[in-house]
Amino acid sequence: MNLLVKNNNLITNAKKLQCAIGRNGLTNNKKEGDLCTPVGTFKFNNIYYRKDKLGIIDFRIRSSIIQKNDGWCDDPESELYNKYIQFPFNKSAEHLYRNDRSYDIVCVINYNTTPVIPGEGSAIFLHVAKPNFEGTEGCIAIEREELLEIACNLTYDSEIVIEA
Repeated sequence: MNLLVKNNNLITNAKKLQCAIGRNGLTNNKKEGDLCTPVGTFKFNNIYYRKDKLGIIDFRIRSSIIQKNDGWCDDPESELYNKYIQFPFNKSAEHLYRNDRSYDIVCVINYNTTPVIPGEGSAIFLHVAKPNFEGTEGCIAIEREELLEIACNLTYDSEIVIEA
């Protein structure tokens, strides 16, 4: 399954879905904290999800159940920058276990992963949108049921193309 993000839509082989992008739009020069979504072509290699909200899901790529102490490092000074971490953690990091629905399903977009360049942006995910599709901190976000369907069909060959 391949995905295209263009004009605040996420387009699959069969559907055109409304999506949220970074509050400050798209960029070819992503920096940590700029609230922009990076432009480019990326793969997926991992999905995190809330078993307590969704049950057991058999994804086609590697997946992990989100636990209360799971997070993602967004501190450019850390050797674990743009990587999964567990709390307690003494650097800046996002909590993957949240009270809202945003991270019920988190498909990790392989942006700034090989190699990881400190300060070039972290935690770029495909996740659940807020009800009004308000802008994200740099992620792509869509409705939960649509995301679940897409996540179940992602393979290691799947790509997301984010176009300006």
